[in-house]
Amino acid sequence: MKEDYTEEHKYILAKKKVEKIKGFYWHLVAYIGVNIFISTVIVLGLMSDDKLSFSKAISNFGVYATWLFWGIGLFFHWLGTFGTNIFFSKDWEQRKIQQYIDETKK
Repeated sequence: MKEDYTEEHKYILAKKKVEKIKGFYWHLVAYIGVNIFISTVIVLGLMSDDKLSFSKAISNFGVYATWLFWGIGLFFHWLGTFGTNIFFSKDWEQRKIQQYIDETKK
């Protein structure tokens, strides 16, 4: 009976992890799509209302503000989804230790 509970628990945890990853990717898609739209509207507005050239309009901070501030939020969503140890996980540590052991045997 305990094995069934453990397998079911593992399944529920895996499903939650997949849902978090899926949520992050939807957030990323919305981030890119909405920011492209907002940036386009701002650049076109600056070019028509303020009579700026494209190069001057594209260099305006307002074009990048949403990208920057929402990007900070997206970064923290990424940290919450994938964790802080994505690059130096225990698996990575174990592989590196094994690599150095193998190198010293040669």
